[in-house]
Amino acid sequence: MKIILGSQSPRRRELMSGLDIPFRTVSIDADESFPPDLSAGDIPVYISRGKAEAYLPQLQQDELLITADTIVWLDGRMLGKPANTEEARRMIHLLSGHTHQVYTAVTFTTLNGSQSLVDCTDVTFRTLTDAEIDYYVETYRPLDKAGAYGVQEYIGYIAVTAMHGSYFNVMGFPIAKVYDILKQFGF
Repeated sequence: MKIILGSQSPRRRELMSGLDIPFRTVSIDADESFPPDLSAGDIPVYISRGKAEAYLPQLQQDELLITADTIVWLDGRMLGKPANTEEARRMIHLLSGHTHQVYTAVTFTTLNGSQSLVDCTDVTFRTLTDAEIDYYVETYRPLDKAGAYGVQEYIGYIAVTAMHGSYFNVMGFPIAKVYDILKQFGF
């Protein structure tokens, strides 16, 4: 069986490469909206399944498609990818001095069906100054990241004071759990 990673995320490609299992990547154009009654971990599950459904007509019998989505959850609301640098600043201000959750869902799809997993990590940020936030947003331009931050970047170095759960989940791909599922498929 051939693995297809339905993601253009450099972080997901890097983590998947670390398993030393051959795979190829594809870009999937899918609607990432979700019903308003969903919350927390249900949101990325819905979106990752939607990405899989969008690619399904191209999937072959000998292929396993892996799709994923990550959100940041703070005080009952989702922080997705910021639309611009001002929104990125606002998001990081909200996270500053608080604990939030990062949810990543991964969906594994074959022509015989699909299954999804969801992982959650609690992340605590120290209180950040405006200058630290401005520097991060201007230097790293985190517009492609849920919650406007990459834990593997400057902000992760200076802001994260505690984490309960998978670091790689916060990067957007709970690779140990992905590996466990891949073993079930015989990899």
